[in-house]
Amino acid sequence: MLRWAGLRDQRALRFCPPPSREISDAETTSTLLLSLSVALGARLAPSERTMADQQGSITVPDFSSLLQMDPYLKPFEQDLKRRHEHLQKLLLQLEETEGGFDQFTRSYRSFGVQRQPDNSLFFKEWAPGAEALFLTGDFNDWNKFSNPYAKKEFGKWELILPPKHDGSPAVDHNSKLKVVVHTNDGQRIYRISPWAKYVAREEKTVIYDWVHWDPPPPYIHIHPRPKKPTSLRIYEAHVGIASPEPKVASYSNFTTNVLPRIKDLGYNCIQLMAIMEHVYYACFGYQITSYFAASSRYGTPDELKQLIDVAHSMGIVVLLDVVHSHASKNTEDGLNRFDGTDSCFFHSPPRGEHSLWDSRLFNYSSWEVLRFLLSNLRWWMEEYRFDGFRFDGVTSMLYHHHGIGTGFSGDYNEYFGLHVDEDSLVYLMLANHILHTLYPDCITIAEDVSGMPALCRGVQEGGLGFDYRLAMAIPDKWIQILKELKDEDWNMGDIAFTLTNRRYGEKCIAYAESHDQALVGDKTLAFWLMDKEMYTNMSTLIPMSPIIDRGIQLHKMIRLLTHGLGGEGYLNFIGNEFGHPEWLDFPREGNNQSYHYARRQFNLLDTDHLRYCQLYAFDRDMNRAEDEYGWLAAPPDKCILQSPSLHTCSAFSER
Repeated sequence: MLRWAGLRDQRALRFCPPPSREISDAETTSTLLLSLSVALGARLAPSERTMADQQGSITVPDFSSLLQMDPYLKPFEQDLKRRHEHLQKLLLQLEETEGGFDQFTRSYRSFGVQRQPDNSLFFKEWAPGAEALFLTGDFNDWNKFSNPYAKKEFGKWELILPPKHDGSPAVDHNSKLKVVVHTNDGQRIYRISPWAKYVAREEKTVIYDWVHWDPPPPYIHIHPRPKKPTSLRIYEAHVGIASPEPKVASYSNFTTNVLPRIKDLGYNCIQLMAIMEHVYYACFGYQITSYFAASSRYGTPDELKQLIDVAHSMGIVVLLDVVHSHASKNTEDGLNRFDGTDSCFFHSPPRGEHSLWDSRLFNYSSWEVLRFLLSNLRWWMEEYRFDGFRFDGVTSMLYHHHGIGTGFSGDYNEYFGLHVDEDSLVYLMLANHILHTLYPDCITIAEDVSGMPALCRGVQEGGLGFDYRLAMAIPDKWIQILKELKDEDWNMGDIAFTLTNRRYGEKCIAYAESHDQALVGDKTLAFWLMDKEMYTNMSTLIPMSPIIDRGIQLHKMIRLLTHGLGGEGYLNFIGNEFGHPEWLDFPREGNNQSYHYARRQFNLLDTDHLRYCQLYAFDRDMNRAEDEYGWLAAPPDKCILQSPSLHTCSAFSER
């Protein structure tokens, strides 16, 4: 017997009202079979894919399954159908104008710079607001006018550079380029191609340069992608901090020194942060400037490809933390005002600006923006062989208010209406549909705090198509408890409710702490529990103090409870598995550009007489136990809410 589990966001615990009737075991079986058919590739019937499907007449396949699982969606059936109709029209337009989404999402093969079979170079850009475009760089001694682009339809610009006399390309590998844009108001501005595959910054300079990346022997991946794990155990990692040394660590360091630790710990998935190029290191990779470029501060593209290839050889899938929710405001080395206007890739202000993040917001209704973003996803899957994505800032994308100053109580009216940005919502549906069609084992995770229903149900059912959502209430609960309550005041009913309170049929990634909790201004769980005693009393050569004893045991239990009850997947941030002390702070003016806190002190783990290795061993054994018993992938056989009191609710699974 299944009963409805309520919704909990990061601000308040609320119950959704119970459904009008209980869902029978037979209905549950039917629902699971329908969901399985969707997962195995159920598609629209041909008659449902024609333009005859006008507004109000489109049928969402398996929609009854979604309503059976969540009856509170029934009043919003027309909203769900309208979203799905919008998606179907986009797919049909892609078929008619671009030859289908397969070709459309490979636009990275035609935009930017492409070497042709005869070694000529073909350049193509979209700059609808520009008066003229020129290419300059090392190849022509930075002549601003010698190589003009030809203007084409729909704001496109093209240029062909014939090969040199010796037959080699006109632009050498690793040489610098710039696009010179003449604007309609008479300005001459210098830009990096939005499709640049590699950008780099010289020492003591601020602006990044477009560097032509075309190595003679391209990296060839050796190992096949691993199969999609049934139980997802994620190691969230940042390449730059993955070393005890006070510096920016490298892809090669991660491959050599960190991957073996991840494998030993029993994690089967790595979520890589801050890979897409970002000028400002301290932004943690969330102010993207070059979307197709892997960050050069860690090494070369080939070294990242090798990292992923070696991870695959260990049976570990690799996800990219992708940021399609907003972009950096940088102009000379970013997307902003690429053609001299404020509305090339983005909405014009104020809609095109995020007031809290000080960044630009994409115009998801623009055909060329869809080309750019969808091709970006395809690029990372094809060129680097990532296995999926964690989509950042999904809440900001879903609503016109971006979640700013807005709480989510679980009232379904909060998820439908004019405040929902259906252009970006349908973009997410389209992205998930394309990814899961082209790559059936692709994994997509949504960072959403609003609790949008059907976020993690299939697009064919009327959902948004994500595989998982982050259970963001759980780390907030643990931090709240450690900050505000004495041990004797811990309420186990409240804790169990927070851990188990999620939408039935929508998978969650549980975590006790992630990078958010480690950032400056907060502390890791270990540091909240043991604080300054971690500096003096973590040695096994001295008696264990009561604070260290309590801290170590609670650190283990918090993680075990979260692992066991919190979701269908589990996430750990790099270093927290062994109780990394202190906090995370990137070099900036406020700390005199120090790297002291922008590192992971694996040396603490490798020192045998320190107790960090005990926490590491517990984390490893916890993952190995899950690998044996599979509790993350086990379906909830029973989920009972005793009453609307937070103190008496409970949830459990029976085998």
